[in-house]
Amino acid sequence: MKTSVIDGAPRPDVIDPQLRAAIGRIARSPQLLVACDYDGTLAPIVEDPTKAVPLPESVAAVRALAALPQTTVAVVSGRALRDLATLSRLPSEVHLVGSHGSEFDIGFVERLSPEQVELRTRLRNELRRIVADRPRVRLESKPASIAVHTRGADPQVAAEVVEAVQNGPATWSDLTVTRGKEVIELSVITTNKGIALDQLRTQMSASAVLFIGDDVTDENAFAHLHGPDVGIKIGPGETRADYRVDEPLEAARVLGLLLEVRRNWLFGERAVPIERHSMLANGRTVALLTPEAKVTWLCHPKPDSSAIFADLVGGSPAGHFSVAPERGGLPLGQRYRANTMTVETRWSGLTVTDWLDRPSVDGVPGAAAVISGDSTLVRVLSGSGRARLEFAPRPEFGQVAVQLQPLADGLLVLGSNEPVSLYSPGVEWEVVEDGGFETARALVDLSASGGSLTLELRFGTHSLAHHRVPVHERQARAEQPWRDWVNQLRLPSTARDLVARSALTLRGLCHEATGSILAAATTSLPEELGGVRNWDYRYCWLRDAAMTARALVDLGSIDEAEAFLRWVDGCVERTGGHPERLHPLYTVDGYELGAEAVIDTLPGYAGSRPVRVGNLANHQLQLDVFGPIADLLAAVADLRGSVRETEWRVLDSMVEAVRRRWHEPDHGLWEARLPPRHHVYSKVMCWMTVDRALHVVRQHGGEDRPDWVELRDRIGQNVLEYGWHPDVNAYSVAYGDEEMDASSLWIGLSGLLPDDDPRFLATVLRIEADLRSGPVVYRYHWDDGLPGREGGFHICTAWLIEAYLRTGRRGDAEELFQQMLDTAGPTGLLPEQYDPLSERGLGNHPQAYSHLGLIRCALLLDNMVKG
Repeated sequence: MKTSVIDGAPRPDVIDPQLRAAIGRIARSPQLLVACDYDGTLAPIVEDPTKAVPLPESVAAVRALAALPQTTVAVVSGRALRDLATLSRLPSEVHLVGSHGSEFDIGFVERLSPEQVELRTRLRNELRRIVADRPRVRLESKPASIAVHTRGADPQVAAEVVEAVQNGPATWSDLTVTRGKEVIELSVITTNKGIALDQLRTQMSASAVLFIGDDVTDENAFAHLHGPDVGIKIGPGETRADYRVDEPLEAARVLGLLLEVRRNWLFGERAVPIERHSMLANGRTVALLTPEAKVTWLCHPKPDSSAIFADLVGGSPAGHFSVAPERGGLPLGQRYRANTMTVETRWSGLTVTDWLDRPSVDGVPGAAAVISGDSTLVRVLSGSGRARLEFAPRPEFGQVAVQLQPLADGLLVLGSNEPVSLYSPGVEWEVVEDGGFETARALVDLSASGGSLTLELRFGTHSLAHHRVPVHERQARAEQPWRDWVNQLRLPSTARDLVARSALTLRGLCHEATGSILAAATTSLPEELGGVRNWDYRYCWLRDAAMTARALVDLGSIDEAEAFLRWVDGCVERTGGHPERLHPLYTVDGYELGAEAVIDTLPGYAGSRPVRVGNLANHQLQLDVFGPIADLLAAVADLRGSVRETEWRVLDSMVEAVRRRWHEPDHGLWEARLPPRHHVYSKVMCWMTVDRALHVVRQHGGEDRPDWVELRDRIGQNVLEYGWHPDVNAYSVAYGDEEMDASSLWIGLSGLLPDDDPRFLATVLRIEADLRSGPVVYRYHWDDGLPGREGGFHICTAWLIEAYLRTGRRGDAEELFQQMLDTAGPTGLLPEQYDPLSERGLGNHPQAYSHLGLIRCALLLDNMVKG
């Protein structure tokens, strides 16, 4: 049975379907008690009982289960409580019950009467006489009982001792006898594991019990199970348990499955699906809204700064700004205003209109600069109903406590380095203490406010002055640049509206002040609910940004690409003449990231921990990053008809970087935290770097570069020869490796192989067979050294759609493209991934990769004639 690991606990890849179903049911119990034996269950049976240590996989599972809410974990053993505690070394969250239930660590210890004390003394003396001069036979004294252990003794000696005990003390009245594997225990009180389980169930108010055990003594516990309870027997032998596994490691796998399912139920099913969030943007920062108009994510002053609202990855205590009708209820809908980044959320009698405004407004000299020194979140409430407001700013991901000071026209946020104010004229705020922070709440009557109320969260200022420009004019001024930009795009007829929304989303991820482009708007949205594949994507990856800018160039917009290439030029300049040392990603300002860190105080989206800031991939070698930049530069030059001086410098640097390092192994575009390999995709991108550079110099420089030609051809010959794996009849992930990877489609998408080359056709078929599942294409299925699973990647789906088109399979391309569109959220946004089984989006959101892939596919479907 193959296993992988989640947070150190094993996760099963194969478990009996009936047992899996039973675990799925009991994992959803409101109050769950998980109890198990120690020897033979958590710890394998060993000859020396003093050396019986629990399996690491079991320890990880019970620790993690005990940390879950509404979940109690207990170990019920025949061992004395002190021995159990010493050997197991489990945390205090795991309750320990010793001596078959006569010793509890939570207040159930039964005091012995004088008669029982005298009986126990007589019993001890008699047992000592029986085992005297019996080698390898051991007595274990416990507070209310004495156990006779025969494990390790000669079989004949063991049989004689057991017979003497059974014919002697075991016949005494007022003694309870418990027989186990090579042990017989005599107790002066009536107790067993079943009684202990009942006591735990009552004390913990458990609605269901899962018990796992291997010994004869565990049958008493199985006999006390009923209703939704589940019993699991380890090993052979008759049993009252409904299910069976072979060994303790398999029991650990069952606990791992329980952990996974229960954690998802406790956390994941309550979370707003990732794809249902909408993004606001103003070229300076971004924010995310839930379908119920809660501002759940906003970083300030830049998108890679700390969050002031981090509800998305930490729940309400991490900060949010909520508006809802007093009567409650779900909204009628949420939508973007046409060709803008303004979002409207509608209930009956209440509409909330949200946008991010810029720091200044033309036509009013000085007014906006005084009122708002930075971005402003504008929220306009309109209608006739009553609405509840809740304002809970938590700067620095909730690490900095602030005070809220109500004034006549709003609130001041005090205690943060950055001044922040909430302009809210006429609102009577009640400031309450909320878990060590302050939260402001209010109830507003829109009919008493003339049918409209404007709230302005102003960053960089404590001004609560009234804005001289009417809010409807400011909204129009904020929206018009977006509309003008969309109107000049060359949009395809295929999925025209979704392409326009994708283009707006990509432009919203552009940081106008620097020219950098975000990979995504968020950090730590999980690739698996409850898992640990949670990464910070709020930075500028050279590869992702170049592909994003290329998609916008293909739509006819060149400004974003020009700004990005200037940003790249700055990054290259800071390498001091060593472009081969470029990092895969930088901050939006173009500088190296700090160390990757974990915010332990945030529970994560749907309980998916850890929440990370920074990204360790910053220090990886990824040799593919030069190719998309050269490809973008070629597209810009072709559209504009010329190449600027800074762009020539960037192009030369990309080729030089490839020349110096293309022959090295690297970590690849997926940033696996494994030793470097010779990735096929990286080699193809090195080839593409020089190929596109040759195109630029030939078309726009009036020259040829024989040295570049030789370099390109040498790289191409190398990858075509060594990247092909004859055993899989395809180009695989890396030289000499059999595993497939969706990125290997670029052997043809790049133009290195023609569309009708049999090797490209074979690679497409193999990737389709190995990695496609319904509407998605997975990156790979090889072991990347990380626990857990992930969804299918939208960008990989887009690559396969293009491969279908290139190989004459237009019908398959159209079908898969429609399936991809169907996974988008209600406002047209796509996260990084999609899980076809749970039918939910996964990963950071919105993701540039996903939207640029959608745009490219729509353009290709428009431009490629039906075959």
